[in-house]
Amino acid sequence: MNLQPRYVLPLLLALAACGGPEDFDAPADAVGQSEAALTTTRVRLMAANISSGNLQSYDPGEGIRIFQGVKPDVVMIQEFNYGDNSATAIRGFVNTAFGTGFSYFREAGAQIPNGVISRWPILAAGEWDDTAVTNRDFAWARIDVPGPKDLWVVSVHLLTADAATRNGEAQQLVNLIKANIPTGDYLAIAGDFNTDSRSEACLTTFSQVVSTASPYPADRNGNTNTNAARAKPYDHVLVDADLKAYQTATVIGASSFSGGLVADTRVYSPISEITPARSTDSGATNMQHMAVVKDFLIPSDTTTTPPPTGSTAITAESEDNGTAASADGRVGNGVAVSGAVGSSTDADWFSFDAKAGGSVTVSLSISGTADLDWYLYPASNTSSYLARGYTANNPETGSATLPSAGTYLVKVVGYSGATGSYSLKVTASTTVIDP
Repeated sequence: MNLQPRYVLPLLLALAACGGPEDFDAPADAVGQSEAALTTTRVRLMAANISSGNLQSYDPGEGIRIFQGVKPDVVMIQEFNYGDNSATAIRGFVNTAFGTGFSYFREAGAQIPNGVISRWPILAAGEWDDTAVTNRDFAWARIDVPGPKDLWVVSVHLLTADAATRNGEAQQLVNLIKANIPTGDYLAIAGDFNTDSRSEACLTTFSQVVSTASPYPADRNGNTNTNAARAKPYDHVLVDADLKAYQTATVIGASSFSGGLVADTRVYSPISEITPARSTDSGATNMQHMAVVKDFLIPSDTTTTPPPTGSTAITAESEDNGTAASADGRVGNGVAVSGAVGSSTDADWFSFDAKAGGSVTVSLSISGTADLDWYLYPASNTSSYLARGYTANNPETGSATLPSAGTYLVKVVGYSGATGSYSLKVTASTTVIDP
């Protein structure tokens, strides 16, 4: 995969705030929040240009209360300003509005920046230039949602100028998506489109990569429009066909919204369902948009716990090692193991024993240009990885700290159906893993 331009998140057990101009932050335990061993996982997406007051910011607090009440999992946010906009201020806003476990990305150098806030780890993020405007860009993120696919999201704020300008922005973004985002992953484009109608040309352009068809989110009274006067459909959450197939009703308390929710606190009833939001919040000074919400039930990783291991260090995989329960063992300290991912559904599992907790390095050298990845698990819990090698690098190398003695597993799999041969190596001090 060639993601240009991109801000790639290195493999770490803990994600920390990145230096440099862009603001990209995740809590220290974010990577531990990996695929849950559930049949499905509810994912609530929100488009949110719900700043208020005179400074296009979230300082006044009405938008924060709406976030707290609706409880989205992934937010494509516009006008992402708070306090002095320092990393400390933005981290504090995310902690208050969503929780300390959420990650975020905020574009750099913009007057009214776009951003992404996520319950799940943000694996990579960045901004693509919107050539029609100078005070914001397209902010994108690749998110490690539960299950075998990643979710790519783009936070947009199209110009109010005219429909032709918005259509130009849409075509620009569609071209970037086609060039950079794998078709096998989920995709959502969401935010403030400033569209005057649902027949506007930019929505036809976006339909090349996402669905713009009904059902549309609505408020308690069935109104699908999203501007402050509730007369125009300014805001959207648009997803690709494979994610749309999993759309489900947005359920809050005893209320259910079959096509999703337009969150207007002025008409929401009972308002207690979205406490601490207040009925006056959506009518706040200069809150020009309503938040838009859609829910999805996506398939989750159902890998179960299994196995250990023999005593002889192996140098080549032995099929069938396609499940955790049939993992090849054992991988010796610093001993290269050759193998191949032979099909889009193939996964190779290997095991090793640690005598004590400590640092290990996993390296996956790949033949040719195949994009293969690895995951490191404790054998006692294969629903939650400790670390992963999940970039387009060759070799895919990363380090992790094993918490204790025990059996650990490494899974090798192709990204988005990739196949190819490889050499896997796990290395550590001999006080941690035997040769």
